Amino acid sequence: MFERFSNEARGVVVQAQEHARGLGHRYIGCEHLLLAVASTGEPASAVLREQGVTPEAVKTEIVRFVGHGPSAELFNAADQNALASIGIDLDAVRARIEEVFGPGAFTRAMPDACRSRRPAWRKGSRAQRLRRRRRCRTGQGVAVAQAAGAYPAAHIPFTARAKKSLEHSLREAKARHDNYIGVEHLTLSLVAMTDGAVPPILSALGASQATLRAAIINRYRQAS
Repeated sequence: MFERFSNEARGVVVQAQEHARGLGHRYIGCEHLLLAVASTGEPASAVLREQGVTPEAVKTEIVRFVGHGPSAELFNAADQNALASIGIDLDAVRARIEEVFGPGAFTRAMPDACRSRRPAWRKGSRAQRLRRRRRCRTGQGVAVAQAAGAYPAAHIPFTARAKKSLEHSLREAKARHDNYIGVEHLTLSLVAMTDGAVPPILSALGASQATLRAAIINRYRQAS
């Protein structure tokens, strides 16, 4: 099915993964797909934003409904200001860490090999244990674990509901006799969800699912 996705639709899936990681969630749900869709420059995304379904609003509602995960942003605005007052530029630190260890490394959960409660610390000589601790403190432990295949940073699984919404996007494409799956089909599938986080998020934002669907279809009909 993914071979039918347009480049823009594939970009939405990638962004959904990044949004999930940024929120500290260890899964990709329909709410992350909705956030990704609302963030693109596609006509369907513009319709969402015109109806109040903006990326900022969706993210706020995700946090309200689902909360942050254990590996979410480590510092809030107050923390950043406090660090800035003593000369620490958190954005520069984040950029440097991600330059060395890859996107998302700053907020990535520490691998089990770096957790002191793990028995791995008790293995090997004292010098080896000290080297392990030093690697984990500097972030090298993440890279070592990834290289060993013990910490798959790039993979976050889809929920069953998210998989269902992706499957339904294929139905949306077929219903419109399109030979590809685009952002509009993903969006139509999401706004048609009857369970999960998307319906209450849209309701909280005052967006009618039926109105959104009609507006999206009309926008693409006008463009064709």
